[in-house]
Amino acid sequence: MKTFVKDIMVTEFDTIRSNAPVEEAIQMILHGKVRETGDKTASLMVLDKAMMFVGIITRADILYHLRPTFLNYGISGEEVSWTEQFGIAMKTLKEKEVCQLMSRNIVGASIDEHLMVILDRMVKNKYHRLPVLKGGKPIGIVYISDIYFHFFS
Repeated sequence: MKTFVKDIMVTEFDTIRSNAPVEEAIQMILHGKVRETGDKTASLMVLDKAMMFVGIITRADILYHLRPTFLNYGISGEEVSWTEQFGIAMKTLKEKEVCQLMSRNIVGASIDEHLMVILDRMVKNKYHRLPVLKGGKPIGIVYISDIYFHFFS
């Protein structure tokens, strides 16, 4: 098999600036495109002022930060007014910037890497997507769902 990143990467992808409000990321993901595989936008590549890749923000990142912080300390929350807590959490979340929620330190791919090498990296790290970078700037993205679609369709 001679399939490389350049053969499967998607070159149309959504980006957002690291200092953008989380509300903007929420709306972009909520109203995102549907790809050929039927998958909907679930993440955005995060760029700095120089348009360099600095991270990814996903639905899971956003939902994680919607949770009240007291849940991090093992408090069950059974006696909590969830309606009130949800309102507070939503307000706090929307006041943050994307850089405060995004996943960092993501190892990107280059266009000439073999697809099996990328698959191995993605599976071992439980990545659903991997940015394709050239000189630190995003030029594409590889989705695990697209690899699956490529192998089995």
